Amino acid sequence: MQQDQAYSLRQLSKSLADPVRSSRVVTVASGKGGVGKSNFALNFALSLIELGQKVVLVDLDLGMANIDILMGITPRSNLLEMIQQQKSVWDVVEKGPNGLEFIAGGSGFTKLLQLQEEERSFFFAELEKLHGYADTIIIDTGAGLTLESQQCHLSADEVILITTAEPTAIADAYAVVKILHSQRPSLSFQLVINRVTNPKEGMEVASKFKTAVHSFLNREIKIFGAIPEDSHVLQAVLKQVPFCLAAPKSAASLTLKRLAERFVTGSAEPSENGGIKGFVRKLTKMLNF
Repeated sequence: MQQDQAYSLRQLSKSLADPVRSSRVVTVASGKGGVGKSNFALNFALSLIELGQKVVLVDLDLGMANIDILMGITPRSNLLEMIQQQKSVWDVVEKGPNGLEFIAGGSGFTKLLQLQEEERSFFFAELEKLHGYADTIIIDTGAGLTLESQQCHLSADEVILITTAEPTAIADAYAVVKILHSQRPSLSFQLVINRVTNPKEGMEVASKFKTAVHSFLNREIKIFGAIPEDSHVLQAVLKQVPFCLAAPKSAASLTLKRLAERFVTGSAEPSENGGIKGFVRKLTKMLNF
């Protein structure tokens, strides 16, 4: 009975894919670990769903995949098993809270470059099946710039960059912009300052960061917003429940809702070179060098 239900869900998932619609692909980046990147990706995805968006969250934080842990969910399958066992992407799309759909990374999945060419081809072909399935595909990548995460960012429609106000985090975040800008000057960035003591501090830090990027790299970076320090976030992490569900009226949750509204309002259709097909095409080209 359970297998029949799983099969029916997979068939429904396939039928919902719209070949005309192009899913917006967003990667979430940080210059260093510990700034709340994965927590942001998860709760931002849930905030978009609350606005009626269809979202798929993909955990590509290779070697440190933890989206499922933040939700207290043990996934039935993951990307590593998809590749090793030649499963369809529909077999590894998991159901999370509030209709969230996500794909777990798998703790043994550490490097795309270690895959054989046939394995990479299979992996990319399966990812491309998500074309038209969701409004937004959010990809949580590893902290810093490993070669794999760097190439994921360069292949995306846009990057949401998470940092805190700490000088080391700011310096590492600037390095991310500098390196990615040098390889793809047209790449769009949205800056989020996390765990700020008050909105004024957040905007001051963001403005200084934007000025530095403009002065030294001669490019613009968009300030997406600042998320306040909130004790509800840590409490939710300990309970393994997304904070926007555990404490929907908390300061952090309300801020995420505003960011999600801004994202949806300012959303644009990916260019013909974007979306999940564009993401796969660019990533394939870079990894098959």
